[in-house]
Amino acid sequence: MSFDPANIAFDNERYLAEQTAAIRKRIARFDNKLYLEFGGKLVFDYHASRVLPGFDPNVKVRLLQQLADDAEIILCIYAGDIERNKVRADFGHTYDSDTFKLIDDLREWGLEVRGVVITRYQDQPAALAFHNKLEARGVPAYLHRPIPGYPTAVERVVSDQGYGSNAYIETEKPLVIVNAPGPNSGKMGTCLSQVYHEHQRGIGAGYAKFETFPIWNLPLRHPVNAAYEAATADLGDVNMIDPHHLAAYDEQAVNYNRDVAAFPLLRRILEKITGTSMYRSPTDMGVNRAGFAIVDDERARDAGKQEILRRYFRYACEVAVGQEDPAAVHRIELLMQEFDIGPEHRPPVAPAREVAEQSRSSEREGHRGVFSGAALLLSDGTVVTGRNSSLMHSASALVLNAIKVLSGVPRHMDLLSPSVIEAIGRLREEVLGRDSISLNLEDTLVALAASSTTNPVAYEALRHLPGLRGCEMHMTHLPTPGDQQGLRRLGVNLTCDPNFATNKLFVS
Repeated sequence: MSFDPANIAFDNERYLAEQTAAIRKRIARFDNKLYLEFGGKLVFDYHASRVLPGFDPNVKVRLLQQLADDAEIILCIYAGDIERNKVRADFGHTYDSDTFKLIDDLREWGLEVRGVVITRYQDQPAALAFHNKLEARGVPAYLHRPIPGYPTAVERVVSDQGYGSNAYIETEKPLVIVNAPGPNSGKMGTCLSQVYHEHQRGIGAGYAKFETFPIWNLPLRHPVNAAYEAATADLGDVNMIDPHHLAAYDEQAVNYNRDVAAFPLLRRILEKITGTSMYRSPTDMGVNRAGFAIVDDERARDAGKQEILRRYFRYACEVAVGQEDPAAVHRIELLMQEFDIGPEHRPPVAPAREVAEQSRSSEREGHRGVFSGAALLLSDGTVVTGRNSSLMHSASALVLNAIKVLSGVPRHMDLLSPSVIEAIGRLREEVLGRDSISLNLEDTLVALAASSTTNPVAYEALRHLPGLRGCEMHMTHLPTPGDQQGLRRLGVNLTCDPNFATNKLFVS
């Protein structure tokens, strides 16, 4: 399996043109009022950019900018996710914090959020506190309680005791985007509730879905679609041929199990609200045009396989720390068998494990704890490695080695003087009470920035840190918090073996 991070498989401009036209056409189909359930990430959609090389992580928000005169945005968040502090893995933010961040990000793009709906609210104290915080900051917030018998009790659901009991969100523009920080946040229920209220007011509003994955006009077992299964292994999503679409049109289209299973009931609800049948299949509901913007299928296939491997390592690590069920890893292992891939097909894995083994074999004098290694694949295909020591974590050593390569600094030259490292070490031990002077990545980056004011070589190397964004990296252990935050901010695509960096149970 080939792998070249510089390869481009996706045409953003074609996508924008196709997608804008499809949405405008769908708005016109109804009474100039469409509630569009927007799945996935509105901004910073890194999953899409990984499986479709060339995909702009912010192309969807650029799409909204093109539609801005006709669109407004509603965000949803499930009250239970607030209560249990559910975390968005790519940023490390809880869903409530990510909602704040999403509002800020959209404002930076010139897009305002009409309101935030807290769904399935059952008097959770944390959810109420979040509601009050939103209102205090001038963001309209709404509480939607669970509807008894939802969704199967259609007569009750589509009534004043069901959707009618939800607070109505006043909107003015033809297109209302309904998005959320993560899955199962109540986007569909919020859309249908709004469509109900609109029809009660004599407005023939419609509903549609915008889900990038699975891509309906790619083959069922295409690796890009399989990568969606890997990404949702914790939910147990499975791609399938849409049987409703096949029966209605004698045409194969890919959808996923939850949408296919829910469609008959959803169709009944829509018919009850509107008096007519909007759609004949769940695929009909979609307006996704991503498949028409793929310009290199082979590169997209390779990228999809790489994402399956990334998800394998991620879930394995979450199992190790008790955050995930081992069944999720088993589902991805089945995908790996299907596509005949394994950890060795991820380029930085073998080099990272080799440098860790070399370190273990040499048994460096004075080293305490676990021997660990890290490897990074630069955009030109160069592999750089790093290992831990009594002075520096492996992530720190790796990043310094990588920017030396990018800036042309000889490997033997120090970017940080021993006196700087010793001074930080004394601070950690004597003042902050840490039990190790070994610098994590955040420590190292601060030290590098300070050194760059007097060291021209450090200054030149520091300038090349942005060159690490999007590079593939692997570590033979779980990163400590300081390493994880530093790597996340550098924007590398990190995977790890499910091993711990230390024998200690508590790591600050």
